[in-house]
Amino acid sequence: MVDPKLYTLLAVVRFSNYTRAAEHLSLTQPAVTQHIKQLEKELNIKIFNRIGNEIRPTNEGQIVIRYARRNIALYQRMEQNIQDERRHVRRLTVGVTHTAESNAVAEVLGKFSSKNPGMSITIITDTISNLYDMLKNFEVDLAVVEGTIKDRSINSLLLDTDSLMLVMSNNHPLSKKKIVTINKLKSEPLILRRASSATMNLFSAHLESQNLSIDDFNVILEVDNIATIKDLIRRDIGVSVLPRSVCLDELKKGKITVLPIENLSMIREINILYHHDFNHEDVLQSIMKEYNKVVRFHTS
Repeated sequence: MVDPKLYTLLAVVRFSNYTRAAEHLSLTQPAVTQHIKQLEKELNIKIFNRIGNEIRPTNEGQIVIRYARRNIALYQRMEQNIQDERRHVRRLTVGVTHTAESNAVAEVLGKFSSKNPGMSITIITDTISNLYDMLKNFEVDLAVVEGTIKDRSINSLLLDTDSLMLVMSNNHPLSKKKIVTINKLKSEPLILRRASSATMNLFSAHLESQNLSIDDFNVILEVDNIATIKDLIRRDIGVSVLPRSVCLDELKKGKITVLPIENLSMIREINILYHHDFNHEDVLQSIMKEYNKVVRFHTS
């Protein structure tokens, strides 16, 4: 059983308010306060600091919160696995980045699930850092992310390699070129992902290697949704720098053009991350096999 005080703790973190946490848990506010005080006494720490009307976790409190999430997630996963075993159901929760969601990964997981009776897959889309936290806390079984993460407690399986390319409509004058220079790109209206995205981090890093920055370019829009960016490109609103993998379907249908940017070889890995104790090697290999089929279809 999970200590009820941990549920109380996470409710307080969620609402940043003892009263709202109490309402959510159908408890009195004194009961919530007592739960937090008991945790603090047991661990001999202070979990929250009050700053004005706000409560914020202390450094020690952050550790307790992290392990509380992990504790609850593991218990819930155990309960779910027991139920699944009784029902002969196999359940998988996969975290994917926004970029991975826009490429072949969602299609691959859908086809894999449909070909395996009793398999149920839940896809959660979030940032790399949040997905990594979810994986560490056992809230997801697998995470499909761009790049690598140095953590000996997490296994990594190379799914594919990808590269950032200049993406434009087929009507754009540059679409007739074989490669685009950086100087030419400076004059183009750019529609980019948000600065916090892995795509932009990679693009910015390569620009810095050329003693350049995003400020040297004509950025007219920052859009987080990749599908929206591709739609704007097709309407000739501007051009973008995107992973080639998110454009496979449009490329196969001849809807857009992608070109390399001179002196910017922006290659990165796409990896499946999982815990050492994930003992379904057959699932990983089947996902890999299905991924290769889908990619071959889109590139043939």
